[in-house]
This record gives sequence, structure tokens and C-alpha cells, in this order.
Amino acid sequence: MTIIIDSKAFDPWKVLDDYQQNMPHLEGQYGATAVFVGTMRDFNEGDNVSEMFLEHYPGMTERHLENICKLATGEYQLLESLVVHRVGAIKPNEPIVLVAVWTAHRKQAFEACREIMEDLKSKAPFWKKEQLKDGQDRWVKKNTNGY
Repeated sequence: MTIIIDSKAFDPWKVLDDYQQNMPHLEGQYGATAVFVGTMRDFNEGDNVSEMFLEHYPGMTERHLENICKLATGEYQLLESLVVHRVGAIKPNEPIVLVAVWTAHRKQAFEACREIMEDLKSKAPFWKKEQLKDGQDRWVKKNTNGY
């Protein structure tokens, strides 16, 4: 299990490829990899958004994400998991989050990836402040309900 929170932009497909290349201890053990990549939109709640600033609570956020992955590991028999999340200033079309899991079977991979992402989105200690194209700033008041 690896949790990365960083203010630098990242290429999720390169991160995923590099990570998987460094998993020789799991060769032949996993039959499924499920991946979710979340990207910043240029709209929210009917408004055009030019930038978002993501804040987190260092230490607490990492522990929360580790706990999500540990629970998923037990429930879905994960062999490995990776969560990468941006903080700081983010522009539209930039990746915000990468969640990847490796399991023996696809059903567990799909379900674990979704569960990790939904918990992260709705419960992890991240705060979002949007800058609208009209120059106004606003804090995002709620996260998604999972759909």
C-alpha cells in the first residue's frame, strides 16, 4: 500500500506504469487491476471554474487514506493499492487523484477501487476552494454523494 499526497502535477499513467514495474514480488498473483483517475473540471454547480485550491490536514489525511486501503485490503483481498492525491493549486484538465488496486479477480478489484474512491471523496479531510472565472472564490460546501 502506498499513499502519496503532493502539490506537484503528475501523469497518472506514468505513475501507474512505474509503480507496477516495481511490483515483481506479485508477478503471477494478480489477475485484475482497477484504476480510477479523477480530473479537475472547468465547471461546478452551474458556474465556470478557472482553478481550485485543495487543502488537507497533513498526517491525518494520510492516516485516513491508509485506513481506507487497509479496510479494503481485508474485505477484497487486495494484493496492492496505490492512492495519489494532489493538493495546492490545480487547473482544469489536471489529474487530482489516482486510485489503483491489484487483486486476483476483477470483481474485487472493481469494488475495492470504487469503495476507496467513494470514501476518499466523501470522508477524507480535504477542503476545496474554487476560483470562478468571474473572479469570485468559494469553498466547496459538500462532496459528492457517491454517484
